[in-house]
Amino acid sequence: MIVNPYAAAPFSYVSVPGATPYSIVELMPGARNLMAHLQVASGERVLLLVEHTADPVVIQAVAAAAAYRDADVHVLSVAPFSPGGWDSEVTHQLETAAVREADVVISATWWGEVHSAPLFFDQIRALPVRFASLHMAATAGAMLTGARFPNEVFYAIKHRALSRLNTAQSIRVTSTLGTDLTLSRFAFTLDEGPMGPGDWQPFPYGGANFHPADTEGVLVIEDSTFTGMPEQPVRITFKANLVRTIEGGIAAEQIRRASPGGYYLRHALIGLNPKTRLAGGTQFEREKHAGAFYCGLDALFDGAPVTDRPGFAHCDCQIDRPTIHVDGEPFVDGGRLLLLDDPEIREVAARFGPPDVILDDNPLMILPRRYTGGRTTR
Repeated sequence: MIVNPYAAAPFSYVSVPGATPYSIVELMPGARNLMAHLQVASGERVLLLVEHTADPVVIQAVAAAAAYRDADVHVLSVAPFSPGGWDSEVTHQLETAAVREADVVISATWWGEVHSAPLFFDQIRALPVRFASLHMAATAGAMLTGARFPNEVFYAIKHRALSRLNTAQSIRVTSTLGTDLTLSRFAFTLDEGPMGPGDWQPFPYGGANFHPADTEGVLVIEDSTFTGMPEQPVRITFKANLVRTIEGGIAAEQIRRASPGGYYLRHALIGLNPKTRLAGGTQFEREKHAGAFYCGLDALFDGAPVTDRPGFAHCDCQIDRPTIHVDGEPFVDGGRLLLLDDPEIREVAARFGPPDVILDDNPLMILPRRYTGGRTTR
């Protein structure tokens, strides 16, 4: 008999334990970093787009942080979004109208803006709105860990990573479970600092996102949108960026039937935040952990990729501790992002506290409040 130790993994906000009321005190450093990242200014219209099941203490912390900046704060509670376009007929007319009227939107949804056409992130980027997506991260755990990481240190890591990755020719990803992927002919999303009009970004800040035109090899998934953490290995074989086979029992069948017409690799991401959780974290927290790798499959239309709209079968797949080589040189070693040892990164971290503490990639050692970015040491 196969026993899945992750059977109780959270599947929505309703399955995540709520925070105690007084914990709002400990959530404020992360909420403050979110406001700084969004550059919220006095008098701006801030919309919190909140699923009915999100933790009210987390929402209160975010709303209070926006109100402290003298913003005009509005909270819209909505029904949960469905994953992968499962409920593709929903119009989200009220939500879309509210987003269009806001200066800043903070979305506390589980599946976020890659799973619905009206609020698809590419459409959001066409609006003059600054949109932060707390997909799976409107939790006390996420706010206490990844959100506490100082903004400027993350921007420094992101800048160094993109400087190296954006000029690369190939990225090879391997894992102990058997993943061996080579990605090439890609374009990176060049977002390195605070948000501006037309920006959509996940929060806590996450990683280096890119879109490959060619993917070859095998992906052995550890978690996915349609399966959670599967009971047995699921092997996905790629050729010319298209999925050729999906093998691995019931979980493989669940992925196949979500898109009978097939899949392609839409995007991939290398995590850059040492304080987002692996152990105990949701999928969209784990993807952002420094050194993690994640990629999104999406549905083919008439046998071909269409990248300007959702595929309505978006399946995100996670590898927690890969090894990654960039043009043959090590970039991640067994889940350890090597940039965390870079002297320039350590110099930036030293402005906020001891670099060994700021850059420690064990997120269960929660960053002390005095090192979270509210003040610098020099």
